[in-house]
Parts: sequence; structure tokens; C-alpha cells
Amino acid sequence: MRSAPIAMPHWPSPPLHDEKSMSFLHTRTQDAAQGFGKSVLRREDPRLLRGEGTFSDDFNLPRQAHAIVLRSPHAHAWIRGMTVDEARRSPGVLAVLTGADMQADGLQPIPHRPVPAHPHEIPLKNRDGSTIFVAPHWPLAIGKVRTAGEAVAMVVAETIQTAKDAAEKIVIDYEPLPATTESREATKAGVAPLWDQAPSNICVETGGIGDLAKTSAAFAAAKHIVAVDTWVNRATGVPLEPRAALAVFDGTTYTVYAGGGSNIRIRTDLSGVLGVPETAIRVIAKDVGGNYGTRNNTYPEFALVAWAAKRIKRPVKWVCERSESFLTEYHGRDLVSTVELALDESGRFIGFRGTNTSNVGAFGVSFVPLAKGSEMSSSVYNIAAAHLVSRAVHTNTSPTTPYRSAGRPEVMYVIERLIDMAAQRHGFDRVAIRRLNLVTAMPYRNPYGMLYDSGDYASVQAKAVELSDWSGFDARRAEARSRGMLRGIGLANYIEVATGFPRERATITVHADQRVDVALGTLSAGQGHETSFAQMMAEWLGVEVNQVNLITGDTDAAPIGGGSHSGRSMRMGGIVMAVAADQIVEKGKRIAARLLEAAEGDIEFARRRFSVKGTDRGVDLFEVARAATRSDMPDDLRGPLAAVHEENLPQPSFPHGSHVCEVEIDPETGVVDLVRYTAVDDVGRAINPMIVHGQTQGGIAQGVGQALWERCHYDAATGQLLAGSFFDYTMPRADMLPFFTTAVSEVPSTTNALGLRGGGEGGTTGALGAVVNSVVDALAEFGVEHMDMPVTPERVWQAIRGRAKA
Repeated sequence: MRSAPIAMPHWPSPPLHDEKSMSFLHTRTQDAAQGFGKSVLRREDPRLLRGEGTFSDDFNLPRQAHAIVLRSPHAHAWIRGMTVDEARRSPGVLAVLTGADMQADGLQPIPHRPVPAHPHEIPLKNRDGSTIFVAPHWPLAIGKVRTAGEAVAMVVAETIQTAKDAAEKIVIDYEPLPATTESREATKAGVAPLWDQAPSNICVETGGIGDLAKTSAAFAAAKHIVAVDTWVNRATGVPLEPRAALAVFDGTTYTVYAGGGSNIRIRTDLSGVLGVPETAIRVIAKDVGGNYGTRNNTYPEFALVAWAAKRIKRPVKWVCERSESFLTEYHGRDLVSTVELALDESGRFIGFRGTNTSNVGAFGVSFVPLAKGSEMSSSVYNIAAAHLVSRAVHTNTSPTTPYRSAGRPEVMYVIERLIDMAAQRHGFDRVAIRRLNLVTAMPYRNPYGMLYDSGDYASVQAKAVELSDWSGFDARRAEARSRGMLRGIGLANYIEVATGFPRERATITVHADQRVDVALGTLSAGQGHETSFAQMMAEWLGVEVNQVNLITGDTDAAPIGGGSHSGRSMRMGGIVMAVAADQIVEKGKRIAARLLEAAEGDIEFARRRFSVKGTDRGVDLFEVARAATRSDMPDDLRGPLAAVHEENLPQPSFPHGSHVCEVEIDPETGVVDLVRYTAVDDVGRAINPMIVHGQTQGGIAQGVGQALWERCHYDAATGQLLAGSFFDYTMPRADMLPFFTTAVSEVPSTTNALGLRGGGEGGTTGALGAVVNSVVDALAEFGVEHMDMPVTPERVWQAIRGRAKA
């Protein structure tokens, strides 16, 4: 294998689109060397490389106790009894907390709010009009466990080892029940529902989105119909940092130290669990060692440590172990898709229909992947008629939640597989048939009603084909064959919808000591926020990047916002920052006018300096900040040079792109070797191109990992997770990947004034289809038309041998 670290960007030259076509909310560009479009080195990296980050486990408090969580060994069982007396009597044990204790103290389930309610997206509604059943997620099990690893008790002690020893003394009488881990099995007749409150394991079943009659007519008129019935494998984010939580209660306020997608969301959820107002909870996070959607939702342990801290009147800390993490973190994907594509004689797509069934696990944590995937399943193609039924099913598995581009990688993979199957079966060129069907006129409303605002899909595909040297593939395939290897190439287009929690607030304060504080409700999990947001301040205020102090992750300092998910951070954070920066400048002009004894209308601002028009007289931004605190300033100007802007920003944006993957396969072993990968992604505007390239490449690695190796594998008979460690769950490594060729397209989004689309998820969204298409292309000579993921060596070897025997 080649040693191939993936962090080396390939810079496109020239850019695909002229950045000057951008329409700015803020027009006072400073031509800053560190502003928009500059590949400024990440400010975060030096301290992180020196080991100076502050992650959840790095928080410690005096007199803190340590907690461990006792978890169910069964995937499905009644709890007939629990004896904890011996554990409570153990030396050093401070508390043993059970579901009965939780109920006695009045705790409530975690209020996950799984049903999407975004005004610009298509709602999930049950076919019969009934209310969608949301399975309650209690911090500790009550009466019944529904997944292996579900928390049944918490032990708090002076040390972790003491807590572990005491947990072994807890005796629980379980009555095992049959377990189901797959959605197909869970919906069969005679399978008992996991929840007594529900008539079956189907918690969502829509009547379908789109036009059923129009779609039926399109299929009746079709020259060609291709179908696929596939399962998109369950994967997990495996963040580098296992989750942890520390809580203290001072008699009036809970302070919880826990990293995640949004500390504000955690605060809201803990308010619901603990039954106290949000003002009585403070949540703090600094560095978060990876998220990918895995940590967007609140976990039971966050509530448990807060509750325990109040009970024992001491701080309580819990740290997740890696095997515990595999078992209990929210997983992603796990979609069964049974769909068809109708084509006319020329290869135009005239209809799309089918059913998507999402395995949401044991609890109702999130239906967002199902909803987002369904509404975007027609992708970037002009399909006049479509109809898709969406279902969500409970099983005895860990809940599924958004995982890097919630729901879209699954549906993009499915439609790209259908296109390749149509090309293979009916003789269409794979590039040409896609080009023929791409949306070209904007804005465009897809067959479900989603309105795409902008994008040049044809140019993006053409650039990906060019950069990948598609035309030279036949020569590379011949060379590989001379070495006894099979070679394949695959193309996949994609589109996303970036929405997210719409409310965001920015507070900007300029200090006389040449420092600018920016407080936001976002939270970085490695995306480079300290750099990119500082570049925005460099662009608009003319300050240096190292003069900007980003304040996030503390609900007292930044109490409003939605954290980081669905490509919202730069898009929403940037817009509210731009308006606040405008307010800073306008106030600064009034102060500068007094200092310079000039009319306010004669003051202009550029490159950190307020000047009198047509003269060399001026004053620096930080001098104005110092003057603002002087006692001789009018009341409306006296005080910090600060501004606050808060806004609801529900308008979506639509990142899109085109990926090309090339593989070699050893026919003797079935091993798939990724040899080339090219991606062109339109992000609207790249604040920091280097960071965008890094995000794309990390996303590609995650998508490739799922396509080729990763699977959260459960034993169908027992419901036990068999991929519970790095011995069993294969992660992509640097020596398993080539250097990637990545390019950024910049066609501004028209749904926000900064033109931003989002750039953190595209690498994953296009990867599944591109990888599997390339593998199937390599195996086409054996009659292989489709393979489910992960495309492991064993599966490839069997596919080759199965055809050879026939």
C-alpha cells in the first residue's frame, strides 16, 4: 500500500468561477491579506499539536467523584428486579442510582424533538394522519431494556475503579426477549413491537412525497426501467475524543462540562430532563475532538452526572471508554432503499419512485436523515415525476442520528447506482447520460417541491471529468490488466440541503488593547472556526487574524445559537457577524467624527482606520474603542465599542459537487485498492480554501471508509454489537488512501447575502456512489451489476467466483 496522508490539498488553478461575482452583505472589503479567500494557516493547530487543547476529559474540579454506567448485556429484556444494597454498602461508594430513583426524583426523558420542523423542508406526516410516535429516551432504563448497552444504573464513587468494583455487585434479574436488529425483520408480521405504546415497530410511514399519478404515468410510458433494492450500511462517526461529562450543582445552578454539537442544545435538553429552567443550567465546552453529527444530540450521561452531582453535593465526572463508545454512541445511515428509475429511449430520466426505510434504533432521537434524504433523492437531475414513501422503524439497536450530511449520502448513492445500472444494461455512456439529465435552468423546483436556488452542475461535472483524466482511463485499465489487475472508474454527482437551527447571535466587542472579541452560538469540532471567523473580522474591520478572540462553547457567554450542524456555522454565524460589524463601524464613525471634529457624513472606514474623506486625518479602530469609554462621550456613544445582532435565518442553501473514483482490484483476493480520487465541490464561497480542501478530504475518507470497510455489525439472533472495537470496526488509514485531487467551485448561493453554501459535508456525500460505481465497473466483465456496501474483499471475491462458476 502507498503511504498517503490525506491532509495535502491539491490547489485548483485557476478557480472555476470568478469570486468577484459575489454579492456582499458587507461592502467595505478591506483587501486584507488574511481576509476572504485566503488560505490562512489554522490558528488552532499549534496549541493542539502541543497538547494544549481543552477537551471534555481535561476539565476537573476539587472533590470530584467518579461515575461509571452499568449497561444492559441484553438487546431486549424485561427488568424483573434489581438489587443494589451490597453495591451501596461498598467502601468509597457515594451513590448507586437506578431508574426507580430517577422516577422518584422526577426526571423526564430526553426531549430529542426528532421530527423535523424546518419551514423550507418537506414535513414528515403519517399516511393515516396519526401523530408520529416518538419513543421516549430515559437516561436510565425503566422496566425494560431495548438495546444492548442501554444504561440501567450509575455508580458514583471516590475512584473509577471503586465504582467499577461496586457495579459488579449489582444483581439484575433480566427476562430476555427476542431481538430484532434489521428494519426488514422488525416490520414482519408477528414481530412484537419494542414499545407497548405503539401498534408496531413502524413509527413513521408517509403516504409519499411527490406526485403518484404523474409518476405512475411516466413509468407506464418508459422505454427502460431499472430497479435496485439495497441496504446502506450502518456506520458510526468514531470521534477521536470519546465523550465525557463533568457536572457540579451549587444549590441553584447546574454547571455541566460536556462537548458536543451544541452546548446550547444540551442546555435546553437538560432543562427538560431535570425539570429546571434553562437559566439554571450552564453548559461549557472548549475543544471538541470530532463530531460528524454523532454528537449533535444529547446523551443520557450528561443528565445523569448533573442529577448525581445534586444528589451527593459534589462534582461528578464520567468518561466513556472506547468499547462503550462503539456500543452506545448514536450511529448513522442504516437505510433500506427500494427504488426504480424510468428512462425514455434517449436516456432521459422521466420518473423515479420507491420506498426508503430508515432504521432509527430503539429510541426516537432523530428522523432528520430520513426526511432530508427523501426530499433530495432526485439529486441534481431534471426528473419531472417522482414519488417516494418514507418509513422509520424501531429495532433493538443504538439510535441513528445525522451522520455527516444527514440522509443525503444514502440517496445520492442510490440514484447514482441506478444511473450506472441503466448505462450498463442499455448501452448509455455514463458521463453523457448524466450530462443529458442535469438541471440547467435556475432556480429549479425538484419533483418533491424543494427549490434549488443556483448552481452550475454541468460545469462542475465537466471539471471533475477533466481533472480525473477520464479520457485516459482506458490506457490505465489496459496497463492494470497487464499486471493481472482489474481497474474501474466511477462518477457520482450530489446535492445537499443545508438548513439547521435557524437562530444565531453574534456579539462583537472591540477593546482598546487591540483585541476583538467575537461571541457566537456555534461550536467547532475541528472545522477551523478560530481561523475562518477571524478572517471575516480581518475582511470587515481590517484587523489581524491573531487579534480576534472567538468565544464559543459557554452558554453564559453565548446563550443563543444552534451549534455546528447542517453546514450552518459559517453561513449563519457569518451573516450575523457581518451585521454586527456594520454596527461597530457605524458607531465608530460617530465617535471618530467627534475625535476628528468632522461631520459624520465625511467619515469613511477602511483598513482598520476611520478617516476624513479627502484628507490624511484619521484615527485607528482601537483608538476609537479607547475613546468610547471616555466620560465626555455622549450617553448613546459611551461604553464599550460593541454590537449585538441576532437573527432567524431559515433559508436553505444547496452545496453540490461531482466526484470521480478509480480503483484496482486483485481478482485473486478481492482486495480493492483506491488509486485515484477527484472531487469538485461548489461551496458558494470559500472563506479559507485550505480549510475547505481539508474538510473535503476528511469527508472523502469517511465516505470511502463506509463504502469499503465500515459497518456497525449486529448479531441478528442476539442483538449484540459485533463491531465493538477497532479490531472489528475497520477505519480508513492514511496508507489505504491515495492523494486526493480536490477543486472548489464558487457559484454564490442566492439564499444568503454572503453567498455561502457550506463546505463540510460534500466530501462524504459524493463518495459512496463514486466508490461503488468504480468497483462495479471493474467487475462488470463478470456480470456484476450491483453490490451492497461495504464492498469488502470477501464480497468482491465471492462476486467474481460466483460469476466464474456460472
